[in-house]
Amino acid sequence: MTVIAEDLLLLLLDDDSGKPLADSTKLPRVLAGALVVELAMSGSLRITGPDEEIKKDHVVVAGSTTEAPSDPALRRVFDLVASASRPMKPQKVIEKSQKNVAKELAARLVAQGFVTEKKDKVWGLFPTTTWPARDTSHEKVLRDALRSALVDGTTPSPHTAALISLISAVDLTHKVIVDADKKQLKHRAKQIAEGEWAGAAVRKAVSDVNAAVMAAVMVPVIVSTTSS
Repeated sequence: MTVIAEDLLLLLLDDDSGKPLADSTKLPRVLAGALVVELAMSGSLRITGPDEEIKKDHVVVAGSTTEAPSDPALRRVFDLVASASRPMKPQKVIEKSQKNVAKELAARLVAQGFVTEKKDKVWGLFPTTTWPARDTSHEKVLRDALRSALVDGTTPSPHTAALISLISAVDLTHKVIVDADKKQLKHRAKQIAEGEWAGAAVRKAVSDVNAAVMAAVMVPVIVSTTSS
């Protein structure tokens, strides 16, 4: 069974070229965010509120589930939070979890037969790796579920709602569902992200992860602007 981050990457890879739809700043961070969201959904992690004993709002702490997840990618994020000397904000958890996460998850997709790995060089000098589609059956199930929720207006499962929320965070809903109105897709994705598809704590986790992804993406832009 795939985790949310694997499914997210599968949807964000172009089937023909194997290139990610998201750039190298957004992709690893939204994938790391997907791991945080899944841990929040399972109760392994949670994001605190302003009325709790921990005074700082929106920090990630170990949840009610004491058993660490068996999946290695989820386990690494869980251990990072559980072993921290103080609670971390979602953005910090993402930054500390995003290194090599895309390559790791892509290797898992290769091992499951969903994509193939293709290594090449740009201009014969710079190595590049792409992951063209191999078996699209699982991806089709995912995409059909997204289309049903986004275009037909059906109620998504928590798994599908999480995927939609994360894809929306990097503004790529229209790239995943290509033959639908972009404005309507964006509006519906926002409705789902803010809707009643999960408990309040999980919705807050998704919201904070999305904000953290967008904040991380803005940092290079701000640095570039101020240095020019």
